[in-house]
Amino acid sequence: MQSTMMKVPLNLTHFLERAGKLFGSVEIVSRMPDKSLHRSTYGEFYRRSRLLAEALQKAGLKKGERVATLMWNHYAHFEAYFGVIASGGVMHTLNLRLVPDDIGFIANHAEDRFIIVDDVLLPLFEQFKAQTKIEKVIVVSLTGKPVPAGCVDYEAFLKTATGDWDYPEMHEDDPIAMCYTSGTTGRPKGVVYSHRSQVLHTLVQVIPDSIGISGRDVILPIVPMFHANAWGVPYAAAMLGTKLVFPGPHLHPDDLLPLLEGEKVTISCGVPTIWLGMVQILEKNPGRWKFQPGLRLTVGGSAVPESLIRAYARQGIEIIQGWGMTETSPLATIAKVTQTQGEVSEDERFATHATQGYPLPLVDLRILGDEGEQPWDGKAVGEIQVHGPWITGSYHNLPASQDSFTEDGWLRTGDVAAITPLGFVKITDRTKDLIKSGGEWISSVDLENAIMGHPAVAEAAVIAVPHPKWAERPLAVIVFKKDAKATQDELRQYLSGKFAKWAVPDAYAFVEAIPRTSTGKFLKTKLREQFRDWKWAEAG
Repeated sequence: MQSTMMKVPLNLTHFLERAGKLFGSVEIVSRMPDKSLHRSTYGEFYRRSRLLAEALQKAGLKKGERVATLMWNHYAHFEAYFGVIASGGVMHTLNLRLVPDDIGFIANHAEDRFIIVDDVLLPLFEQFKAQTKIEKVIVVSLTGKPVPAGCVDYEAFLKTATGDWDYPEMHEDDPIAMCYTSGTTGRPKGVVYSHRSQVLHTLVQVIPDSIGISGRDVILPIVPMFHANAWGVPYAAAMLGTKLVFPGPHLHPDDLLPLLEGEKVTISCGVPTIWLGMVQILEKNPGRWKFQPGLRLTVGGSAVPESLIRAYARQGIEIIQGWGMTETSPLATIAKVTQTQGEVSEDERFATHATQGYPLPLVDLRILGDEGEQPWDGKAVGEIQVHGPWITGSYHNLPASQDSFTEDGWLRTGDVAAITPLGFVKITDRTKDLIKSGGEWISSVDLENAIMGHPAVAEAAVIAVPHPKWAERPLAVIVFKKDAKATQDELRQYLSGKFAKWAVPDAYAFVEAIPRTSTGKFLKTKLREQFRDWKWAEAG
């Protein structure tokens, strides 16, 4: 017997066609560098994305060749998300927050042929272009100024197309986009996505027991479009015709709050750094902003402390935590209360939301320790390993490595976690960030989340520093909230009831800011370097 179903390849251009046919009047809003608002529609997005695809082909782009983008979040970047793919090319988002040398390495390693760049980012491009083989520079003039000689104006480039054009032949396993890891250890590595992987990721992303995006929502993606495909939000929005509000280069809470209120946003996506700063402003200005009822903030990139989730709940705003990485497209788990938990108390609900959540459909998880695969009992810990149709099985132009992939084809994430009997993941650390003191393992993530619950603390990062007796001990590096302070003794006392005595840090360092990666995570390699000569007499 054989199936009678049609063999239709999964293809992201279906989302583009759907957006044009069904949602042409829905608005797309972009904040420009001068803070004015550019308003367009899905009808314009559809027309211009197709023009971009045709123009790229006429300029000589061949199937599978890379088109880089060096852009903030706005309408033209959204057009590139679909126009490059529709041309048969591979869209390669460059992370503008990396140092120029790393961006140049990435663009060269990916063999980017064309680049679409914001005019406000041309000075950055100039710092690394000599490292690349880029042939054509297409400039989006966000400021309205003429583009430099030797470059092509984006609007003029679109006019080279006629609109009388159809898509090239595509297969669901064709490459369509690529991102590079942030490269905190070693050089960044390229992850290449396919039509199939991103269609499946999008379909699962929008279901109610996942993020639950609807066409009736209004989405403000604060997560940059150069971070893991903006978590897949552009694909989901196009599929559903969801109104999009792009922040452009303006990511300070003072700029984001009016957008959230004025455009009636119902979902926003960003890393904890953004939300930590914003909630402090909300708490100091009660009632100043009127948000849509049921506003949800999806958060990823690093663990979210329960104190932050509770702080937003007091504002009537729900935080939905997800976990993943560039290699997982990125969403692999989501933290929501499930039917298997039955009735839960308020404390149990917050505790659930502070986990990394349960695996999404089609994603398989396991944790491996020194003695093999660990049970899902909420206690045994090991490295999270993942497997699924939107999980990368290799890196672009790099040999297979046992450090990254197992012999049976699972991705090694480097995150250490326990999994509860109901399937909830609780990350305890990165493998390289675990602290072993006197033979006992200490979780830096648990300590950080607890310390950030102290009313005086804005941010906290915990690292291991050498100790003459215990091999290593935890050092808590702390940023206080404005006009707030706490002593080391007060912090020790605050933690003493929450952890075993040997797990509570003896040492505390107070700083103005904690170094971060380009994706907003604590850059602990820098902290370990900064405090490698810590003198224990300084611990007070």
